[in-house]
Amino acid sequence: MSVSVEIGLLLALLTAFGSVTGFLYKFRGVQGTPAVEMRRPLRSSLALFRSPLYSLGIAIATVSWGLHVGALSLAPISLVQSVIAGGLVLLTVLADRLFRIEVTRREWIGVALMALGLAFLAATQDGEGRHAFSHYRPGTLAIYAGSLALCGLLLTVRSRRANVLAVAAGLLWAASDTSIKALSSHLGRLGFGVLVHPLALVILLASLVGLLVSARSLQLGEAVPVIALTSVAANLTTIAAGPIVFSEPLPSGGVALTTRVLAFALVIVAAALTPPPLRRAAAPEGASV
Repeated sequence: MSVSVEIGLLLALLTAFGSVTGFLYKFRGVQGTPAVEMRRPLRSSLALFRSPLYSLGIAIATVSWGLHVGALSLAPISLVQSVIAGGLVLLTVLADRLFRIEVTRREWIGVALMALGLAFLAATQDGEGRHAFSHYRPGTLAIYAGSLALCGLLLTVRSRRANVLAVAAGLLWAASDTSIKALSSHLGRLGFGVLVHPLALVILLASLVGLLVSARSLQLGEAVPVIALTSVAANLTTIAAGPIVFSEPLPSGGVALTTRVLAFALVIVAAALTPPPLRRAAAPEGASV
């Protein structure tokens, strides 16, 4: 494994911690704030930022996002996301010990199984630790990222359920992360010119819309299952972008390939076993998406 890839994986590990911590602060911050209205994104965003805890969560998430960009530019996308996804196990620990959020036994088990399944994906990489694998075909990227974003938007429009909105936010962020990885391949040639590349606009829009959808899911649901579902949706689809969009090699051995398939299945089963992220107390009146 090259030094640059090792640095990228270290940044991914720091990203995992920052992402979970930022998520939990945002969850605390959205409690009692006016319901997010997707038809009024600016007003909803300003209302959210009036909460100091939400603003702190965004600040932590922004630093985490910067680390994530660095990780994606240095290491294969599936390997980076596997490390970040494995860090999902931090969710229940931080929620219970640091934020004093009640975590049920079923949530402990569900999140642990998700993290285990996602971590297994990291163990089934096949020769991917030597290169960043940033090159892509524009058509493939457009279809893949566009499909993720479209599915995320459709779920947002059609549902007001916390678990569905959590998945929608994850898909939107996956579209953003996949585009970040693609944009990193232009960094050496364009430098700061990547900021005006069309992909930069895609990243910005997908990230901001995902942020609002995620905030709404946190208003409607409980912290652990909502954050877990968002993370799983984002990580599974971003890991899949590795071989689909960036031509990362799949495991060559039958055992490794079978293990990877079973790992994906374990994550899906664990997500299904996790309790529905319904608020134990009534949601704010007048809630709307």
